[in-house]
Amino acid sequence: MTKKERIQAALQFRKPDRPPHFEILFHLTQEAFGLPFPENSEYERARGEEKEKLFAYTADIYARIVEEYHWDAVCVIPPFVPMPYTGNNHAGYEFIPYLKEYLAKRFGEEIPVGGIMWQSMISIDAITDYMEFSVQLLEERSRLVKWAEELCERGLIHAEKMLDAGADFIIVASDHAFNSGTMLSPDDFSKLVTPYAKKIIKYIQSRGAWVVFHTDGNLMKVIDQFIDMGPDVLQSIDPMAGMDIAEVKRLTYGKMTLMGNVHCGYLQDGPIERILESTRYCLEHGAPGGGYILSSSNSIFAEVPLEHYQVMLSCFAEFNRQNMSPA
Repeated sequence: MTKKERIQAALQFRKPDRPPHFEILFHLTQEAFGLPFPENSEYERARGEEKEKLFAYTADIYARIVEEYHWDAVCVIPPFVPMPYTGNNHAGYEFIPYLKEYLAKRFGEEIPVGGIMWQSMISIDAITDYMEFSVQLLEERSRLVKWAEELCERGLIHAEKMLDAGADFIIVASDHAFNSGTMLSPDDFSKLVTPYAKKIIKYIQSRGAWVVFHTDGNLMKVIDQFIDMGPDVLQSIDPMAGMDIAEVKRLTYGKMTLMGNVHCGYLQDGPIERILESTRYCLEHGAPGGGYILSSSNSIFAEVPLEHYQVMLSCFAEFNRQNMSPA
């Protein structure tokens, strides 16, 4: 299977030759290749030939990640376009088609390339004053509705720019829950989050792209609302918050592909046995019947030792040798 075919099989709940794998972000390029991603300010300042060189350097890093770790898709974060979009910081939009072409030439196949958007709806990461938010939740609900509408409209503009650039998928990243449960009650969530998330998701899908919804925390009391929102993929499936991928898959199979659940705390701190145990559990309960993309429960962030990520991938390779066959 090609990488694109493998992803499509997972999204359609068909058994691929192996589960797809990629991460929202890989922070260890210096440790892995001796090549750090440039700072965002470098992309913003670059013009002409300088920008071409910077794009080529960045594309080479992504290509090395794909080749070394057998990723089946790439999410463009460096160069990052913040939301709301302002000024000349549009390098991320320009880089999406550049990277798609670069990877296709490098590997001889089409590799899905996407982008990421934060703060497109009311969420933990969008709130800056929790006291004010709490007061509005109790006494000024209309102001929160207006804010939710504004965030949604900004998100739609951001998504449109990425889709116009040729993004194959968009990661909608908005944290909505803690280990104990969602920040909002299920009823408040249904009024202040779900309809706006649904609008963004449906727009992206109407443009022919697929949606990964990322949120940490325990979502079990609102999992029915995530199904109603309709993202193609739900990512994190946070084991630190008690999210059991076996149970989540039972509830969502045929409705949402799952991505994640490899314990990012173990990936950071070990021990090795726990990393292996978590990876095996995810694969044994996530992979059967398709509908699963292997990843950490967050990303491969800077505090993760490279050797711990390699342990996860060695377990993945062993699982594939034992359980998968060409499709």
